[in-house]
Amino acid sequence: MFENGRSRLEERPRPAPGPGEALVRVLLAGICNTDLELLRGYYGFSGVAGHEFVGLVEECPAAPQWVGRRVTADICCGCGTCARCRGGDPRHCPDRSVLGIVNRPGCFADHLTVPAVNLVEVPEDLPLETAVFCEPLAAALEPGRQLDLGGKSVLVLGDGKLGLLTALGLAQDCPGLVLAGRHAEKLALARGARTELLPAGTSPPQARERLGRFDVVIEVTGNEHGLDMAMELVRPEGVIVAKTTSRNPSRLDLARLVVDEITLLGSRCGDQRLAMERLARGLDPRPLITARLPLEEHARALALTGPPGLKVLLTF
Repeated sequence: MFENGRSRLEERPRPAPGPGEALVRVLLAGICNTDLELLRGYYGFSGVAGHEFVGLVEECPAAPQWVGRRVTADICCGCGTCARCRGGDPRHCPDRSVLGIVNRPGCFADHLTVPAVNLVEVPEDLPLETAVFCEPLAAALEPGRQLDLGGKSVLVLGDGKLGLLTALGLAQDCPGLVLAGRHAEKLALARGARTELLPAGTSPPQARERLGRFDVVIEVTGNEHGLDMAMELVRPEGVIVAKTTSRNPSRLDLARLVVDEITLLGSRCGDQRLAMERLARGLDPRPLITARLPLEEHARALALTGPPGLKVLLTF
C-alpha cells in the first residue's frame, strides 16, 4: 500500500474476479519511475500500486481457456461501452481504470484482477525476467507507432529505464538513433545505438552545441526540465515526443514552439502484444535489472529504484 509518501504491507482478502475479469497470481513485478512519482503524491495516489508484472491466471469464468497460462496485461481498462471503447481505443476511455494508477489495485500484491480482454499471453519459453519488461517496452515502442521515423534523425533524451528501453527498441528501426544521458555506465547498456554523454550541469545551449539538432527528440528524462532541453535540440518544424510524467509541472517556451513550428506529441502506453513479440524475437532487456527483492522488502526496493538504479524487480 502507498499512502502519505510511505509504503507498507497490509493483509487483505483475495480479490474475486468481476464480470469478464480474470484472477491472476503475481509471479514477478517491476518498479518504474511512475510508481516512485505515485509514492511522492502524483495523482494524489493512495492504494496498491504497480503495473508491470507477469502472473499466472487462476480463475477466469468468462474465458476459462486462460486458466493456467502465464500472462501480463494491458494496464488501461476501459468501460467497454463508450464510443472510445467501441472504436477499439480503451486507453482513452473517459471512465477507464488504470492498473495500479487510477481506480484499480495494482500488481504489488499476491493477486490482482484484470479484464480478460486485457490479457497478453507470455510465450512458454520466455524467461519471466524478460517478459516483465513487456509494459514499459510497449511504451518505449509507441513513438514508432505514432510517427514515421524512417529517414529521420532521432534523439532519445534521458538514460533511465524508459530511455534505455526506447533506444533498444527503436534502434533497429532508426539507424543512427542517438541516446543522450548523464551516466556513462547506463549509456553503455544501449546496444546498437550511438550514445552521447551530457554531464550533470550541461545547459541546453551547451547540449545543442555538442549534439546539434534532430528531426525528432523523444524526451524521457523523467524530470520537469526535460522539455527545456528537448526544445533546444529539436530543429524548426521538428517533433518533440513527451513521455515524462512528473508530479512537478514542466515549463515550456510556447513562443518558441510557435515561432519554430515545433510539434509537441504526447506518448503514453503502447501495444503490449507488439512488445511481447519483440521480446520473443530476442530483444533482451535483462541487463537493465539491478536488483531482485521479495515483496516484504518493498521499502528497500523502492529506494534502490531511484538514481543510480535501473530496473528493480519484486519477487513473490
